[in-house]
Amino acid sequence: MYTRPLNLAMPVAPLKLIALDSSKELGDLVNEHLVASRKEQLNDVHTDLSILGYDADSYLVQAECPRFGSGEAKAVIKNSIRGTDLFILLDTVNPTISYTMNQETNRKSPDDHFQDVKRIIQACRGQTHRINVIMPFLYESRQHRRSKLESLDCALALQELVAMGVDNIITFDAHDPRVQNAIPIQGFDNFYTSFQFIRALIESEPSIQIDSEHMMVISPDEGGMTRSVYYAGVLGVDMGMFYKRRDYSVIVNGKNPIVAHEYLGNSVEGKAVFIVDDMIASGESMLDVAKELKKRKARKVYIAATYGLFTEGLSKFDACYEEGLIDRIFTTNLSYCSKELLEKPYYTCVDLSKYIALIIDTLNNDTSVNEILNPLDKIQELLNR
Repeated sequence: MYTRPLNLAMPVAPLKLIALDSSKELGDLVNEHLVASRKEQLNDVHTDLSILGYDADSYLVQAECPRFGSGEAKAVIKNSIRGTDLFILLDTVNPTISYTMNQETNRKSPDDHFQDVKRIIQACRGQTHRINVIMPFLYESRQHRRSKLESLDCALALQELVAMGVDNIITFDAHDPRVQNAIPIQGFDNFYTSFQFIRALIESEPSIQIDSEHMMVISPDEGGMTRSVYYAGVLGVDMGMFYKRRDYSVIVNGKNPIVAHEYLGNSVEGKAVFIVDDMIASGESMLDVAKELKKRKARKVYIAATYGLFTEGLSKFDACYEEGLIDRIFTTNLSYCSKELLEKPYYTCVDLSKYIALIIDTLNNDTSVNEILNPLDKIQELLNR
């Protein structure tokens, strides 16, 4: 359970949480942490804030987006939300939610999930005091910049939410956080998962030696340099990176194929390497990097990515694990984790539900999130322990 001392700050309004179908399991965990923590805080200071809805048995609001036989949809909110500080949680990349259209079953795409959150916002009809959208995997965040005649979907989506009355947008490890420039005067918070990953690494590999002689942080491409520099800095270890050499003369599956991974950095021989990135999609690039590191005689290869999409299945990861090319993979439960994935011997799921609950509690009390945004002190305390 997370603990946040109750101070003189008061909730801006009674707290309510809607977890869409794409994030029901995560929403239930977040609600449990909120309920337990707030009851503990009230007991500690002997304060009665029940009049503001601070002490509740559940903060969840029942809501759904049913579909008609034609595939059209609507949103229905089944509990009162008048005057509340409403948080809406969704997973835009959950591939398991389906609906029936013309007697055929269709799976919801990220576009469908985004439409559902817009329907929920419409259903609020000005009833709430404030609307906050928690979208861990930022919708269309991989299309974050324009090249030639292309759409700029992520920026447009953010502007749509703001135009509909959303006050705050909360995301995690955005592919490129500069996309928030599309809504420069609106609340946009991009939280990082560095503390949770470092803690998971230490807990799952208790014998690991975190120093420059035994460990390195690796960026799988030039786009992840900033993230890797941060990890290397807080861990006090060296850093290396790979440059993706692509064939720009052809396009395969919507992207230019990678010809080779060129390594830049000091020797990894005999060291444990920690590869960090924002997501694993097909995983080909990440596994190629792991192979290159093993060729350079890295002793252990650990992979950490905030979102594990595994769009082409797990067979390639199974093969690499059996060959000894990877030792452990870490992803979070911010996006859907299949039962098959959770049972893999090389996989560790990093639970972020407590972290989300802390963020919600802090924002509801309108207090500073600076400490949450930069967990440097907590990381140093963890390493010292």
